[in-house]
Amino acid sequence: MISIDLTLKYTSIPISVQRKEAENADSLYEKIISAMRSTTPELIELTCEKQTEKKVAVMSDQISAVILSHKDGAASTGRVPGFFS
Repeated sequence: MISIDLTLKYTSIPISVQRKEAENADSLYEKIISAMRSTTPELIELTCEKQTEKKVAVMSDQISAVILSHKDGAASTGRVPGFFS
């Protein structure tokens, strides 16, 4: 399972969605990065492949960071998303 974590401005809790395939995760990561680079804010709607009922929509100009990471079952339990854990 691959996790895409978004950090929003003025919010300390990250938003996280998962993808089963690396290709799909990379595609979503590139879509988010492209929206962040755009000068015009746009609405990004995200769904989760692990929890199919999970849906979230964010404005691209409110995203401050995006992290793509591989989750390996029990190895990821209790770990905080990001680089400083």
